[in-house]
Amino acid sequence: MLAGVFRSIASGFKHTRLKPQPLLQHYIAQHLQGIHTNRTMKLDQPEFHNLFTPELNRLSELFAKYDYELRITGGAVRDILMGIQPQDLDFATTATPQEMKALFEKEGVRMLNTKGEEHGTITARINNKENFEVTTLRVDVVTDGRHAEVEFTTDWKIDAERRDLTINSMFLGLDGTLYDYFDGCTDLQNRRVAFVGDATKRIQEDYLRILRYFRFYGRIAELPNQHEASTLEAIRENAGGLGGISGERIWTELKKIVVGNHAAPLVRCMYNLGLPQYIGFPVEGNLDEFDQVYSRAGQLQPHPMTMVAALLQEPGQIDDIIARLKISVEERKTGLLVMQLRGEGEQQTAQPLKHYQDLILKTPGSEQRQLLDRVCEVLKYKGDTAILSELQAWTIPRFPVTGKHLMEKGIFFGLEVGWVKDKLVALWIDSNCSLSFEELMGRVDDLRKEVPKEIQEKAAKKKTRVAKKMKTDK
Repeated sequence: MLAGVFRSIASGFKHTRLKPQPLLQHYIAQHLQGIHTNRTMKLDQPEFHNLFTPELNRLSELFAKYDYELRITGGAVRDILMGIQPQDLDFATTATPQEMKALFEKEGVRMLNTKGEEHGTITARINNKENFEVTTLRVDVVTDGRHAEVEFTTDWKIDAERRDLTINSMFLGLDGTLYDYFDGCTDLQNRRVAFVGDATKRIQEDYLRILRYFRFYGRIAELPNQHEASTLEAIRENAGGLGGISGERIWTELKKIVVGNHAAPLVRCMYNLGLPQYIGFPVEGNLDEFDQVYSRAGQLQPHPMTMVAALLQEPGQIDDIIARLKISVEERKTGLLVMQLRGEGEQQTAQPLKHYQDLILKTPGSEQRQLLDRVCEVLKYKGDTAILSELQAWTIPRFPVTGKHLMEKGIFFGLEVGWVKDKLVALWIDSNCSLSFEELMGRVDDLRKEVPKEIQEKAAKKKTRVAKKMKTDK
């Protein structure tokens, strides 16, 4: 038995650039576990053949010319097997970064973003038209749950083993050969989401894989809550590792989970496993509200913050999310507006469409488009599809009077201009936006007489200061 182990080790040294010690450990472990099987099949789907642009053909020719293997990897392989046309292609190769650079330089191929070289990635631009990201086969030598130190290899099985899920561990040769070392194709057919090998080990290599598991479960699984008990236990035991992952990486995954398939049961499962305290969600999230909102809005393409708002009970909780997840200003505004308006009842909005339109029209013109989008999120939250359709079809009318027009009427100071303009906007909205420019400007003189005294006094003081300054300058 031991002789067989060491024969495997000796053979392995011929096909890897790894240092002996990590390789020794790797091959002994693999021999004892006996988990590697090279399963291949030929694909002939149109989604595969549609990939071959002149640029991809050129890339393939270059690697073949220098006797390096090149295969498609990751999501594109999964998509093709599911009958989906891939939008992005990633490639893996037996060539090292230095060998790729030498190849591309010799053939006059432009390279972009060579900063990925440390992790084995080179981006080549073929025919000055199409970019291809190619990564050298790797093995993780040292991991800390966030990052990995890698060494390069020519062993496709070793690279496949370091990937997170079986459905993401397949390679596709450019001749249509599928290389499947961990039954990813079978799992995909069965809509099963499973880690490659030992779930605990895969998770501890990068704790973000916990959230990636839930994201892919939403994409792949046909039924909710069909998780394997061992997988959930591994997630529960390692949930705390998410506390060391950056907010940006966590939010990138959460944004897809909360609006994807099975979002409600997935979020509830994440709560049951103790994840919220590590990912910025409120520990006492309103799961019943989330369930109801998802049932109403799930098919309306809600913004992720619309769904997250369902978990929140107080506006101040958004600040906790900002602190952990680094959400954008616009995302914060969306969440706050949803929370502000979600409780409005019919008695408050007798004319709901006009109510929302007026809210938008009272906002400065440069912000109206963004507010319209946010109000649509409120309607998705409520499941009010009729008003949502009307509002989405509505073209925001342009208020005809500008500050410049008012200055031409002799109103020069900001506070006074702002007050008069606000009154004109109110008149315009009350007329259902029917008052013309001339009609509005005809109201200016009367409105100036109504400007509050404190604003008039401030305007007069500023006018005096400006006059003195002009006199001094002369």
